[in-house]
Amino acid sequence: MSVSPDPEAEGGIPQRDSEEFADQVRGMFDRIAGVYDLMNSAMTAGLHHEWRQRAVERAEVRRGSDALDVCCGTGDLALELRRQIGADGRVVGCDFSEPMLELARRKSGDEDLPVEFGWADALDLPYGDGSFDAVTIGFGARNLADLDRGIAEMARVLRPEGRLVILEISRPQRQPLAGFYSLWFDRLVPVLGSLAGDPEAYSYLPDSVRTFPEPERLAAKLDAGGLTDVRWLLLAGGIIAIHSGTKPA
Repeated sequence: MSVSPDPEAEGGIPQRDSEEFADQVRGMFDRIAGVYDLMNSAMTAGLHHEWRQRAVERAEVRRGSDALDVCCGTGDLALELRRQIGADGRVVGCDFSEPMLELARRKSGDEDLPVEFGWADALDLPYGDGSFDAVTIGFGARNLADLDRGIAEMARVLRPEGRLVILEISRPQRQPLAGFYSLWFDRLVPVLGSLAGDPEAYSYLPDSVRTFPEPERLAAKLDAGGLTDVRWLLLAGGIIAIHSGTKPA
């Protein structure tokens, strides 16, 4: 599956099933780490924090739960999990970009919200079977080279009756929001990326959303991955989708 209209173009992201895809995407996130939080706030008018809170609600974590945030980036979702779980549980955040992890660790210390941040490949998680009560992934699922394998790995490290939550950008279908979305993500976001100094990264963003499964198809993948009680919630008029599923007892 291509993640770019012209994946062979100079400077473009390679095809998703190519060996170079993960390295190119990792390099892209390494480069934009310093502007990542600022760009998130600019692109979402600051609403991404509220969306992460809603994702944590869907994870149904409690005081003392153990939770893993995959593709944690600069740590916002992992820190939200820590706020909900409290001091007694365990919260782990993993990512394949060390510059992102460095910012997450700094943020964790500044906010006095201890999280174990570490490097990991989302397709080969370094955690034992049944290690966590909840696993989340926010705005990272569309960057996986193999989504089905990623879902299988996240389900593997869940405990029985644990919850998997995927927070991701979606494409609204109804007008006028669909037209506004197309104008914003397909045209203006790459311009913002140019201003931020990395037009390639923010051209990749709308391309990666365009090729990501629509909510019904993603729900089917969770079901095929063995999860039960699969459901999804659309926010912001369909721009954001939060999927959840439960590992069978």
